[in-house]
Amino acid sequence: MASLRLARRYPLVTAALLVLAGALALQAAGQTTAGSVLAGAFAGAVGLWTLVGMVREMLRGRWGLDMLAVGAIGATLAVGEEIAAVIIVLMLTGGGALEDFAAGRAKRELTALLDRAPRVAHRQADGPVEDVGLDAVRPGDLLIVRPNEVVPVDGTLASSDGVFDESSLTGESLPVERSEGDPVLSGSLNGSSAVLLRATATAADSQFSQIVALVQQAADSRAPVVRLADRYAVPFTLFSFVLAGLGWWVSGSPVRFAEVLVVATPCPLLLAAPVAFLGGMSRSAKSGVIVKGGAVLELLARVRTVAFDKTGTLTRGRPELVVVLPEPGTDPDELLALTASAEQYSSHALAASVVEAATQRGIHLLPGEGAEEVATNGVRAQVGGHEVLVGKRAFVAAAVGAEIAEPVLRPGELAVYVAVDGVPGGVVVLRDAPRPEARDTLARLKRAGAEHLLMLTGDAESTAHSIAAELGVTEVRSELLPADKVEIVRQVQPRPVLMVGDGVNDAPVLAGADVGIAMGARGSTAASESADAVVLVEDISRTAKAVEIAQHTVRVALQSIWLGIALSVGLMAVALTGILPPVAGALIQEAVDLATILNALRALDSPRSGPPRTRAPGRQADVVRPA
Repeated sequence: MASLRLARRYPLVTAALLVLAGALALQAAGQTTAGSVLAGAFAGAVGLWTLVGMVREMLRGRWGLDMLAVGAIGATLAVGEEIAAVIIVLMLTGGGALEDFAAGRAKRELTALLDRAPRVAHRQADGPVEDVGLDAVRPGDLLIVRPNEVVPVDGTLASSDGVFDESSLTGESLPVERSEGDPVLSGSLNGSSAVLLRATATAADSQFSQIVALVQQAADSRAPVVRLADRYAVPFTLFSFVLAGLGWWVSGSPVRFAEVLVVATPCPLLLAAPVAFLGGMSRSAKSGVIVKGGAVLELLARVRTVAFDKTGTLTRGRPELVVVLPEPGTDPDELLALTASAEQYSSHALAASVVEAATQRGIHLLPGEGAEEVATNGVRAQVGGHEVLVGKRAFVAAAVGAEIAEPVLRPGELAVYVAVDGVPGGVVVLRDAPRPEARDTLARLKRAGAEHLLMLTGDAESTAHSIAAELGVTEVRSELLPADKVEIVRQVQPRPVLMVGDGVNDAPVLAGADVGIAMGARGSTAASESADAVVLVEDISRTAKAVEIAQHTVRVALQSIWLGIALSVGLMAVALTGILPPVAGALIQEAVDLATILNALRALDSPRSGPPRTRAPGRQADVVRPA
């Protein structure tokens, strides 16, 4: 059955094999003329069909490499080498089958995500459990996830505990444990026990759906280096025909012309780069980075400047409350209550930390009215009969019309300033510690060729410089608006420029950079959509891994292309001597195709990287980005 499916999928390959077998059988039976007619008619028909397609492409202004194959088929038929012509047809048509096989091998990590996408959910309502389509699941629904099933939507665990395999999402091989109330990611694989899940998002808004969309976009893409074959089509073709003509002229025999053209067929040029880039994207996916296309890998391999956002990128993005410093006469808990009540209307990462700190202290949040968020500066709201302003020092100082003293901050600490009813109310001090892997990531990027590293942040200068000093970043641009970041990235040298960030505010600069990488697919959707690659796990070292994989992929692609060219040129040189008959040359060229494809599959191998990270099993899933 498998053979029949392959035969239907590749009818020309099947026909070429049958014709070759029939022609050889006829010749063995003494029916040489019949065998030659069968082989010649088939090869001539395929050559004519290929010629028509080639002419159409040439009329559109695209000069491809098919002219070499057509020339080789025509030359072998002209000198009576019909069997060699059929082998060339087999090589030409079999190239597509070979590419499909290699591409399937290269894309296996990408397609694994698509293949395991769930189709139904088991919803538990008042009555018995019912199977419903994913589109029918709504936030708040109680779902049953059976043993070894994929979690269909994002949710929180409603059972006492559970164990989940998140390796296909994050690249972490060890299962993670979850307790009641913990978030569970869609796309995770449930363990050996059934669990209850409370849906927190629809299927369309869940992380796994977003990842599947990214994967589909990546799988359908093409890289500029893939078109390397087209760039070399004319010179390689002219060189081959000139060399074949030289052989004819020196030997005085048109057979020599055919012998040279047979080994000049360009399948390695056509197949090597696409396979290598699919392998690189697959390797990236396995490492927890979805790269949206081969063009992104090509740019990542040449990155010379890397710019980072600070909060949530170089730092954890979940600052912890250090101290509340109220103005004289103001109660610390009262100031924190007003601050957190206003901050609950902000989308900034710091706001979520303030709200969480107040909740952990048992402080009741007050409802607000007329809340207004000023992008990158702060939030204003009416809370408990007071006008509360929370944000940067310059923003709050401008609102109250007075200078506000800046507290003494230790490295990694940052201040949130508060004004109540138009007068300074105090300062809330938080600490957003650098990610433990950040410093090593910067070192790996430098080793990979990034000459220029800088931090772009909207935070205060003192906070930004303290984090930069801790990580060894020498250039810092602080107190920036989103437009400022875009302008800096547009002008910075050398290029290409990689920007790494997360959050809604980073979406413009991620889109404006030569390459943008968004941290965390469960972070801002806007950032993920604007970026060229998305890191699926809260681990900034994956950015360095992506660059290393990209460099390895481009290196393998170019090596495979030049390997194919070198072998073809070498075979042409041998064919010039007349010791390589057309049939033998065609068979050897098939081996060259196979060697080139196998070499391109080395893009699946892991490139060299920095020292291994040490991390507690499942730790990465404990960080949940605020919406």
